[in-house]
Amino acid sequence: MFGLTEEQEQLRSAVRAFAEGEVRPFVSEWDEKSEFPHDVVKKLGAMGLMGVIFPEELGGAGMGYVEYVVAIEELSRVDGSVGIIVASHNSLCTNHIMLAGNPEQRKRWVTKLASGEWLGAWGLTEPGSGSDNGGKTFITNGTYADCAVVLALTDKEKGTHGGISAFLVERGTPGFRSGRKENKLGLRASDTAELIFEDCVVPEENLVGAVGSGFKDAMRVLDGGRISIAALALGMARGALDAALKYAQERHQFGKAISEFQAIQFKLATMATELDAAWLLTMRAAQMKDAGMTVTKESAMAKLFASEAACRICDEGVQIHGGYGFIKDFPAEKFYRDVKLCTIGEGTSEIQRMVIAREMLRGR
Repeated sequence: MFGLTEEQEQLRSAVRAFAEGEVRPFVSEWDEKSEFPHDVVKKLGAMGLMGVIFPEELGGAGMGYVEYVVAIEELSRVDGSVGIIVASHNSLCTNHIMLAGNPEQRKRWVTKLASGEWLGAWGLTEPGSGSDNGGKTFITNGTYADCAVVLALTDKEKGTHGGISAFLVERGTPGFRSGRKENKLGLRASDTAELIFEDCVVPEENLVGAVGSGFKDAMRVLDGGRISIAALALGMARGALDAALKYAQERHQFGKAISEFQAIQFKLATMATELDAAWLLTMRAAQMKDAGMTVTKESAMAKLFASEAACRICDEGVQIHGGYGFIKDFPAEKFYRDVKLCTIGEGTSEIQRMVIAREMLRGR
């Protein structure tokens, strides 16, 4: 595809082959049972995809955000659940330690996470709002994570911007456990659960970053995380478009394939154009991130446009399939269910618009 190097195209081919061979045969089963794909996650670790953006000396693949987008897109093209497991592990939990942790913490934890030995989670969202002590909700990988980076209020007087700190909590720490596993609309093979803390004491050396820097560090983490959600949306949209194009060429009405009707052609053309526009926005953010540039506005733009365009694309995919788009024998309905999360996770579309406007008004 336009803009990728030969090595990046080779990565795309390798991840696509893995997704087709190791993921696609089980997508429906995992979805129906809400079954977490443990074996696939281990294999992804062996491929280096659980540490795409981290240095080789810390167990990672030593690649950049462009390669990361390619990998997440290709996994999500087959199953968004697998895509979001990898995305959350890389861009949230592990990346928070990489960005804010000290060298000893990186060696201790990033090495295990980036190699795929450990699975990570990131605890920010709470049942109400904010980041007080007590519990976290809607946590990807929450049931199965070996550790979690958790944001907690350490100074009520300073509040959000100076009173929140981040801690690494390992599985097995007294007082730390997983709570209810959510029964979700989509991305059902991805685990989403509560994290519960009851009289949980964490050693001082598990403080990630400075005391009170949790909010600032979390915003830096989200700059990269929003690129990964854009990539997730790209993958599901591409899967939906591929399925719609295939179906339109195979389905016949009035003696010819429905792809020959202008109404269907217009739908396919709009879907493809929006997908390419989303891809370009996402790649711009990824390339800027790899260049060490600030991407707060660009990652929010990519996430906003890609997620909303993907919802439109998956909606049209169902429409092109007609009645068959409403049943589980065809992939259109699953893409339709799965993709909605992209407009919600890591900041809703409304939040992205606020971020973009704020950055514009700052004069960037």
